Amino acid sequence: MAVRTPDPDPNERDDEEGSSRDPLRGLGSSMGRPGSAGNPAWLSDVELAEARRRLPMLYVEAVPVRLDGMGAVTEVGILLRATPMGEISRTIVSGRVRYGETVRDALFRHLENDLGPMAFPMLPPQPAPFTVAEYFPIPGVSAYHDDRQHAVSLAFVVPVTGTCEPRQDALEVTWMSPEEASSDALAAEMEGGRSSLVRQALASVGALR
Repeated sequence: MAVRTPDPDPNERDDEEGSSRDPLRGLGSSMGRPGSAGNPAWLSDVELAEARRRLPMLYVEAVPVRLDGMGAVTEVGILLRATPMGEISRTIVSGRVRYGETVRDALFRHLENDLGPMAFPMLPPQPAPFTVAEYFPIPGVSAYHDDRQHAVSLAFVVPVTGTCEPRQDALEVTWMSPEEASSDALAAEMEGGRSSLVRQALASVGALR
């Protein structure tokens, strides 16, 4: 089964406008906001496919966690996601970075898209990834594979403090202990080898035993 990075095409929806959600959009209106209507940098499906054939695509991925009073990870949020092809899998928050958008803004946008506006993610002014994951269209080049494209993903651990109500293609979020999130049983359900990202995330914050 082909493994794909998130924001599957062609059914992506824009966060504000309800139209196709393509992060390779330009700065838009005269106010300079990314993703505005009438943007000349909007890519059609054909143009996006051509860009993917020629250029690496930039993604952000986030492992949502809950912390105790001492800052230790107590739970890990794993998403249940449906693809346009009708496949169901476990995954993490993920999506492309738009043209003109900061990595922090992209992280916040995708966390809100997948977890809902009341998740209240705690993002520092300058988030630092715990690793960089590389997806290749040729299997075996790395631990991650996406048959559409070469994608480079910055992966982050993000504490959330609010109520999570998954939206869009995220069907639910399951909060698991670090032991459950790093188990082989969950790894068998996760797409694209993302179980290794979860384990790396937990190791980076000292929660992997």
